[in-house]
Amino acid sequence: MSKGPSILPLKMLLFCFHGANTIIVSFLPLYLQHKGLTGKEIGWVMAIGPLAAIFSQPFWGYMSDKYQTVKRILMICIVGIIITSVIFLQMSVLPLLLTFGATFFFFAAPIGALGDSLSQRRADSLGISFGSIRMWGSIGFATSSLLVGELLSYTGIEYIMWPYLVLAIAALIVTTQLVDVKIEAPPIQLGDIKILARKKPFIIFLVLITFITIAHRANDSFIGIYIAQLGGSEDLIGYAWFAGVASEAIVFATAGLWFRKFHPLIFIIGAGLLYSIRWFLYSSFEDPIFIVALQFLHGLTFGIFYLTAFQYVTRLIPRVLQSTGHLVFVSVFFGISGIIGSLIGGSLIDSMGGGSLYFFMGSLTLLGSIFLTVYHLLPFWKS
Repeated sequence: MSKGPSILPLKMLLFCFHGANTIIVSFLPLYLQHKGLTGKEIGWVMAIGPLAAIFSQPFWGYMSDKYQTVKRILMICIVGIIITSVIFLQMSVLPLLLTFGATFFFFAAPIGALGDSLSQRRADSLGISFGSIRMWGSIGFATSSLLVGELLSYTGIEYIMWPYLVLAIAALIVTTQLVDVKIEAPPIQLGDIKILARKKPFIIFLVLITFITIAHRANDSFIGIYIAQLGGSEDLIGYAWFAGVASEAIVFATAGLWFRKFHPLIFIIGAGLLYSIRWFLYSSFEDPIFIVALQFLHGLTFGIFYLTAFQYVTRLIPRVLQSTGHLVFVSVFFGISGIIGSLIGGSLIDSMGGGSLYFFMGSLTLLGSIFLTVYHLLPFWKS
């Protein structure tokens, strides 16, 4: 009886939020370029989101665990993004973009992670694959990137606020129908956070994955500008994101078939090596159509890496700290890595061009894959 009314709104929340998020991830850099910002300035604006996430994600995760609700925290954050996006997306001056961008991302950053945390809990309680729920976020992202890319190629990049508001309001509506997962444990206290800090495998793992996630986040910020540098248009950028996230959705949808065949770290290392090959290939392209053609690798890199890393982290952290631990993981994945990737990426693409940026990303990812292999092969690191 409970499966129907609880899981469908969750799928639709993921669809709507990630559909809205694609507008920020895929088109905000081009929008800022349209407003006259340089690559370095765009890097600063893109970095303010991850900076805000470092503080907001653990904060909202802690509040979720303390009050034992994901639903109410999601509603607060979605109302926050609806209000702040209207102000943020009308700013043109760098100081104001940074100020209102930080406020916007304070509310936006935890939504995806809280949705994933709730999806993981619902999947566990129903005995189904996490990926079978999470794929609806990828479907929303892919659908939005295609349709919004086409829309903006006709209307102009300056109108990105309107499709964003439509999808964000839809996300708020479906969130009212969510069903929380109840935890049979006392609410956590602030001192309980020390438990995570003492989890050595968790901390070492977070440090090592940054070599891969920095490159991933640099791509998020600058693939649109790189495609534009190579002569591509807004609709081609939309096609690139559609191809990538559609392959990601397939990986999530089929996770139940392949996920448990090997240790999660085997999949994580394999995805890291494939990431490296992907970035080296991108660095050698001169025609943007080749980037679109190889975007199916996004599913085999990010899709496998994120899904297996998320579930590996779930193994490492106590059940009572699930939301907090998940959001700390996402803070590193999208926060710390996003700051470094945006700032370094902005400087490199300005000074040396997109090809050099992607070559650097390939080298960094290869190094991270080697470190993770050592981590996997030396068990005392994980004791």
